[in-house]
Amino acid sequence: MSKIHILGIAGTFMGGVAALARELGHQVEGSDQAVYPPMSTQLENLGITLSQGYLPGNIGDDCDEVVVGNALSRGNPAVEAVLDQGRRYTSGAQWLSERVLPGRDTLAVAGTHGKTTTTTILSFLLQAAGREPGFLIGGVAEDFGVSARLGRTVAPPSGVTCQLPAEEDTVSAQVDRPLFVVEADEYDTAFFDKRSKFVHYRPLVAILNNLEFDHADIFPDVAAIQRQFHHLVRTVPGRGRLIVNGEDKHLADVLAMGCWTPVERFGFDPSLEWSARLIQQDGSAFAVLHRGVEVTTVEWSLLGRHNVLNGLAALAAANAVGVDVASVAPALARFHSVKRRMEVIGQAQGVTIYDDFAHHPTAIHTTLEGLRAKVGDARIVVAMEPRSNSMRLGAHSDALAPSLDIADAVVFLARPELPWDADRVIAAVRGDARAVADTDALLAQLGKVTRDGDHVVFMSNGGFDGAPRRFLAQLQED
Repeated sequence: MSKIHILGIAGTFMGGVAALARELGHQVEGSDQAVYPPMSTQLENLGITLSQGYLPGNIGDDCDEVVVGNALSRGNPAVEAVLDQGRRYTSGAQWLSERVLPGRDTLAVAGTHGKTTTTTILSFLLQAAGREPGFLIGGVAEDFGVSARLGRTVAPPSGVTCQLPAEEDTVSAQVDRPLFVVEADEYDTAFFDKRSKFVHYRPLVAILNNLEFDHADIFPDVAAIQRQFHHLVRTVPGRGRLIVNGEDKHLADVLAMGCWTPVERFGFDPSLEWSARLIQQDGSAFAVLHRGVEVTTVEWSLLGRHNVLNGLAALAAANAVGVDVASVAPALARFHSVKRRMEVIGQAQGVTIYDDFAHHPTAIHTTLEGLRAKVGDARIVVAMEPRSNSMRLGAHSDALAPSLDIADAVVFLARPELPWDADRVIAAVRGDARAVADTDALLAQLGKVTRDGDHVVFMSNGGFDGAPRRFLAQLQED
């Protein structure tokens, strides 16, 4: 097997590529600029050598191939060295499509929000059905302990295909072929390939969960993102299936551009092929209806209407490859989701601390909405780091304050390099809100505003300087 160096190895996607390469028997090394849990822990457990920074000397002379993450651009010292030395290089998405996906039926999960959670739910359901799927998830799935694995082929005793004779509810996939579930990101592939990563995957089943404006650093408007989603739609074969949020207008526009694959829509509208009826308003229990007929119920630890839709989409996709959803839905009672998705870090002095990845106004609002339904009148305190490229560019600044309306108090990390006026956002927040310049000041401010019975949610798509666990330790010491 060859030796691979992965540039940007600590990213959630590239860390998954590293895990798959290691499982295939390759020797793997990598480098990154910022390394933090949970991906740093996974890489350490895999015994993969990490180098800090993008120094050309970090890439071993004996490396056969360099896999380049999409966070790296021209001008990066490691990238320039790879080009100057004429090394063999590829992107993570292309490596996956060439080295892992051939011979497998791929299920891809796309959408502005919920990709990681939905990919994890779908992998969990297929596992519960005995299908032993491979997967690449943009986070560490707590029930699997890893973000990626190859999976294996499981041949059921009875048959050749998954197709049901009575209804065309399942795709005509070979059941003895291995399944692979991939989180399908619309962000661009690499500095040399500006297509969305998901166009590389050629899925048999694709979930289109939702579509909103995001990634303002590479997309000028929603229409540009819709074009990329339509490129994905073009790659799904006629024997496959598109599982589409039936209440999302932007996705309806994507399908109107042309569609050559059977579509099943999901949502809360009972007229859709797959619909959900809330049993508990916080989303912890719901009924699943297929073509208007209740087929099962779900009781689980996840909260919020957004997670109900995530679960509904995953059940529909599992059904598409021949899984009896009524038989696997009860397994969701023991589902533990993904690290950093409303992950409870701990409790101290009556305060519950959560670590969450939400970084888009819609995701922030729906996450807090689910927590509010659970905790009732208890106070919710949010510690917010605007770290995503879109957030830093100010693309969501107008929507940010309304997304935080459910919170009783907000401490906003406005680092000096933030190029837009955080004070304007802070002034518009309904609850008690203030901005601080660094993480130390944020922790100090949280110590002043937090009291017994509060729920404190740290929201960032980065490491947040370890703030959630530092705050827990601060409360424990006090």
